[in-house]
Amino acid sequence: MQSLRELETFVAIAEEGSLTGAARRLGRSLQAVSRGLQTLEGEMGATLVLRTTRTSRLSDAGERFYGRVKAILADLEIAQTELAEDARRLTGRLRVNVPTLFGPRFVVPLVCEFLKRHPELSASVTLSDEFSDPATSGADVTVRIGTTPDSRLVARKLADVRRVAFASAGYLAAHEHPHRPEDLASHSCVVRTGVPNPYRWSFTARTGVEVSVAVAGRFESDQVAAVNAAVLGGLGIGLAAFWQIRDAVNAGQASIVLPEYEPAPLPLFALWPRTRKMPARTRLLIDFLAARLAGEKL
Repeated sequence: MQSLRELETFVAIAEEGSLTGAARRLGRSLQAVSRGLQTLEGEMGATLVLRTTRTSRLSDAGERFYGRVKAILADLEIAQTELAEDARRLTGRLRVNVPTLFGPRFVVPLVCEFLKRHPELSASVTLSDEFSDPATSGADVTVRIGTTPDSRLVARKLADVRRVAFASAGYLAAHEHPHRPEDLASHSCVVRTGVPNPYRWSFTARTGVEVSVAVAGRFESDQVAAVNAAVLGGLGIGLAAFWQIRDAVNAGQASIVLPEYEPAPLPLFALWPRTRKMPARTRLLIDFLAARLAGEKL
């Protein structure tokens, strides 16, 4: 039967995208990571990771197995966190900084649940989409989507945020569905400005091939909410984090287009100053967020 160590190795490979990255993350040798994967695949009787000399990606069986294993490890992490919580009484105030849209929907409910578990804790949550240095803002933990902006900070990856191309049901009823990224040239696209290369969208096929296309349309905005509203209003095809449009997709108001091609996912990080001694309350909150967000379809 597969060991916890081998399952952790597989998850690290899946999330880092390579055996080398997994070895670096786990603090193990490349040979140990490779042996662990081979042992797991032998026990499971299936190829979980498709390896080349340059890249590693999950097979279809590996994708399904990853979803199951990630949930199991998340439950185990919650159990370990709860045992640690029982061993100490947490007091004081937690200062948390989160993005304005993502924070209230995903982080704030978890902070509230954490406070209920620890009646002597309190929290101050600030919302901002502009990055604020935790060393100067006083935040114990800052949650951000995207690359880490400062090497002085410690970053813990909490999850991956999936990104998709989508369109409203009305727009798709009136226009031919795109089948390849190149087809976007004949479609009206809703563009988010204020980001690098807003008029060029990049996709990665399931085969690993990257495709970059130029886009244009009748509506653009520097605000995510406005872009998503315009797409749902039928003005064209847009890009969004899946969590932002999940409810609309489930309600049949929108559909994911180009399902065989998706922009690269964005990492979700918890950040804190490298030089600061972390209180137990902060460390346990980050553990709690990591365990719970691992099961979300972001």
